[in-house]
Amino acid sequence: MAPMRAVVQRVDGASVVVDGETVGAIEGEGLCVLVGVTHDDTEEKAERLARKLWTLRVLHEERSCSDTGAPLLVISQFTLYGDARKGRRPTWNAAAPGEVAEPLVEEVVARLRALGATVATGRFGAQMRVGLTNDGPFTVLLEV
Repeated sequence: MAPMRAVVQRVDGASVVVDGETVGAIEGEGLCVLVGVTHDDTEEKAERLARKLWTLRVLHEERSCSDTGAPLLVISQFTLYGDARKGRRPTWNAAAPGEVAEPLVEEVVARLRALGATVATGRFGAQMRVGLTNDGPFTVLLEV
């Protein structure tokens, strides 16, 4: 069973723009999270990922978003399951289709909000422009 993936970046502000409109943004210290979903991911995995993101001690002085109230920007990212081991063109076979992935990314967001998090999002399936200031730089890959 493949894990649900997230690339987590500690940021000092981040935003997502779609067709010239800012659809999601956070200011100050927080996390920008790219979430990838594969075929066998479940609501339980989404809940585990949300708990992990909320309590992950990667902010300054080894604190978490739950400690500081820092916001998160969560963006769906099917390309986290791209496979470029053969040839020069990645395949996306391991990425879940939209009808599977979108509700699970929404579940991660809902669970984070239920925990008390301030969460901004991108727009599922849209051509997004993500801007951020990576603080550190600090980037980590999570799999649950």
